[in-house]
Amino acid sequence: MNKNDAHWPAIFRGAKPVDISVDIPGSKSVTNRALILAAQADSPSVLRRPLVSRDSELMVQGLQGLGIKIVEEGALEIGSPEYQLTVTPAAMSGPASIDVGNAGTVMRFLPPLAALATGEISFDGDPRSYERPLGPVIKALEQLGVSIEHDGRYSLPFKLHGKGVIPGGAITIDASASSQFLSALLLVAPSFTNGITITHQGSALPSMPHINMSVEMLRDFGGVVSVDSDAKSWSVEPGALRGRELIIEPDLSNAAPFLSIAMLCGGSITIADWPIKTTQPGDQLRSILSRMGAKISMSEKGLTLSGTGVIHGIDIDLHDVGELTPSIAALAVFADSPSHLRGIGHLRLHETDRLAALTREINALGGDVEEHETWLHITPAPLHGGVFHTYGDHRLATAGAVIGLVVPGIEVENIATTGKTLPDFPGLWSSLLT
Repeated sequence: MNKNDAHWPAIFRGAKPVDISVDIPGSKSVTNRALILAAQADSPSVLRRPLVSRDSELMVQGLQGLGIKIVEEGALEIGSPEYQLTVTPAAMSGPASIDVGNAGTVMRFLPPLAALATGEISFDGDPRSYERPLGPVIKALEQLGVSIEHDGRYSLPFKLHGKGVIPGGAITIDASASSQFLSALLLVAPSFTNGITITHQGSALPSMPHINMSVEMLRDFGGVVSVDSDAKSWSVEPGALRGRELIIEPDLSNAAPFLSIAMLCGGSITIADWPIKTTQPGDQLRSILSRMGAKISMSEKGLTLSGTGVIHGIDIDLHDVGELTPSIAALAVFADSPSHLRGIGHLRLHETDRLAALTREINALGGDVEEHETWLHITPAPLHGGVFHTYGDHRLATAGAVIGLVVPGIEVENIATTGKTLPDFPGLWSSLLT
């Protein structure tokens, strides 16, 4: 049996309170943005406690394929303060073949950087990556004078012919399907001859916190960025970025399933090193889970969530924090009232169609989830054991593990997919619960 086809028995705990602390691995969003920025700097950068996962490894391998030197140092252990990556910029050139896997940040952030290389750069990825939207990035690069072979598909696979320079200028894009379209161009814009001014034209941008993260990280590396008052236009001036030392924050979105342990089982859990101030969307877990009944406090140790014995249903717009949806949905099925999760139509274009997948899998266990184009309505209902399919989506897998905490007999298909952003999730989960 292929290990990815095996069913992982979720750890059933029931109403046994916990008193645990956990170190969450580094943020994928911060790690991959830092790698892109460090690759353009005028001196080496040191990234401490970066995430080591499939997505971050694909980014590292892609950059190395372009000629960027990246050296790994220290003990590779979750939360290890010694582990770091030293990124030394270099002239980029092809030919090179880049595998993006099914990583949105890799498939969208690397092409603009690769267009600054000289030579032919080929991009390919997992079958699902062919279905994920990429058109706005390809079209924007073509508007900026980059030659790209894509057979009219505006999707993976494609071949890019870099000339070593991009003039830049003013462009208009529709980033309503993914904030990463906008971030992809902003992060590389300081290396354009004339910088860039990008205007968004389309429906509401999803995940504004991730765009704010890109802007703040650009500034941290010395970039000069201005944002108009309506947050529909962004300008980046040309100029050298500065190499720097950066400690990567823990991935707050990946904290969601761990925080769920205390909500469902009782007791308390502390997430170590939760930042006081951050641009990560996952920080909104503090207010969301408080509304759902948790007691949350901050101390020098980090964030501590204590279960109160009750989970409240919630009516909430998750447009800006869509990545939290699977974990919130998993909690909502055990709430004392229905939940309405709105503004999440863009999740149909992620690793899988998350709305359809959550509906199918929860209902197959006896749940009552109603699916609409842009929302889910969840009415609590008694669940039973069964197989929870993940569709190659790491957040579906962790949602299955959360449900399995209090529903005996849950088996999660392809738990290995959690390696996309959480190294050895099954081992870490087991160490906390057994």
